[in-house]
Amino acid sequence: MNKYKANLLVLLITLGWGSSYLFMKMGLDSMEEFNLLALRFGIAFLVTGLVFWRRLRKIDKTTIGYGAVLGAILLWVCVSILFGLKTTSTSNAGFLVGLTVVFVPILSVFLFRKKLELSHIVGALIAMTGIGMLTLNSKLQMHPGDILCISSGISNALFILISGAAVKKTDSINVGIVSLGFTALFALILSFIFESPVLPGTFSGWTSILALSLVCSAFCFIAQSVSLKYIPPVQLGLMYALEPIFAAVIAFMFAGERLTLQGYIGAMLVVGGILVSQWLEQRKKLLTGAAQPVSH
Repeated sequence: MNKYKANLLVLLITLGWGSSYLFMKMGLDSMEEFNLLALRFGIAFLVTGLVFWRRLRKIDKTTIGYGAVLGAILLWVCVSILFGLKTTSTSNAGFLVGLTVVFVPILSVFLFRKKLELSHIVGALIAMTGIGMLTLNSKLQMHPGDILCISSGISNALFILISGAAVKKTDSINVGIVSLGFTALFALILSFIFESPVLPGTFSGWTSILALSLVCSAFCFIAQSVSLKYIPPVQLGLMYALEPIFAAVIAFMFAGERLTLQGYIGAMLVVGGILVSQWLEQRKKLLTGAAQPVSH
């Protein structure tokens, strides 16, 4: 695989995850949160395990360790979204979780001592302004669901960065599969503790589970692990700018959700902050490349 194909893969991932908010909201009509996640990631783990069973024979302790950590983070990412969707819209959730693209470079400063570029600061400020317009009501308060979706964006950024470190030391597909398995295991344990696990009882419930399992989990998370072999985590995070746009379009088409005028302006600022950050970073790279002396 080359970088062009990796970029195309990320585009498909963002489309898949953009649709996941609608499927999760559908699934919550017939299942509780941990129950849904246990089924979603359990099926994804079994499917990917069967497809790549030959590779799984090479799993080592490092892969299992990274898989357990990533599984715990991934569980929190999804739990935050699921509980957040109870008090916020699908569109809002998509835009707020989409702030992952801003949080990735910020967290990389603290975790890997990377320098925070001006492009990241400008993009974060614009996006944060958008968050305020998207989520704050007339009393200057956020819904609990908005706060949970923002925490999911932060956790997702952490997931991308740790995945980027993991694929340098382990097989990218194996660590992706193992992380799905641990997410399912953690969710199943919590479901038995706090819920009464059941199988979906409706057609829409099974539709949401299978879409979440096969497309949004089995394909998307394995594809993300593979793409991190060719695309740096910060760049990958920036490419997820399209995810909230896909989420809003899908919510509009299939759930009839519409934002207020203030919400649309806020959403445009969130995406604008992300794109401005990306444009400034690319511009700096071009200028730096042009300024370097040509050797003969």
